[in-house]
Amino acid sequence: MTDIKEKVIPVIEKIRPMLQADGGDIELIDVSDGGIVKVKLVGACAGCAMSQYTLKLGVERLLKHEVSEVTQVEAV
Repeated sequence: MTDIKEKVIPVIEKIRPMLQADGGDIELIDVSDGGIVKVKLVGACAGCAMSQYTLKLGVERLLKHEVSEVTQVEAV
């Protein structure tokens, strides 16, 4: 496990309850050494029209703020 991934996991766990409150969830798929975090939005989030906003303005913003090595978050 990369050092970045070890830092990302607790932040994902912080985000998860907010998504679960709306019937969705998030799965961490991979973290590259270049700081690209790959996640999968599931449940209500998977089909939601606002999922890209959630991903970029919520998940990516928080991850970049809390883990300086994160450069980008991508949905897979």
